[in-house]
Amino acid sequence: MLPVARTRDEARLYLDLTPCTCGEVDADWQHATGLLDGELVSVYDATCPNCDAEREYTFGLPEHEIAADYPNFGGAEPSQLIDPGRWMDLADHLAGNLPADDSETVAQALQFAAAAVAEVMKFIPPGATAVPADAFWTPEGQATYNAGPARFHRTRLKITQQTYRMT
Repeated sequence: MLPVARTRDEARLYLDLTPCTCGEVDADWQHATGLLDGELVSVYDATCPNCDAEREYTFGLPEHEIAADYPNFGGAEPSQLIDPGRWMDLADHLAGNLPADDSETVAQALQFAAAAVAEVMKFIPPGATAVPADAFWTPEGQATYNAGPARFHRTRLKITQQTYRMT
């Protein structure tokens, strides 16, 4: 079974976070949907502008369309593409690189950062107070968790998210 891209925003973010083997992150992604072995899928393909490698990613689609405000990364379930450490890295990057002279860009970046923190919170199991260590499956995500496990406690995540929304 293919990993599910809950929304197009989530799929595009995953592609942005997944560089070519040569290290290039930019690509002109083409998108199509279709059937693969009877399953509805979403396919993204591009040619690397640096090394001309052909890149292709195929994702399963959610059973139900997920409607939400922009950015729309997904429903109530946690991501199958991006682990909580990568989501937190994204929030940190966005909130830590705000332009001093562009309030519209700042507002959009903080909106994305708050949405990324909301995605981290989806990894907290019912009745738990923090994201469990085994929820981090990428080396980058594990490194972020190991650098500060306390950042992944529900209360701290809520405070961080609210701070991004108020700024």
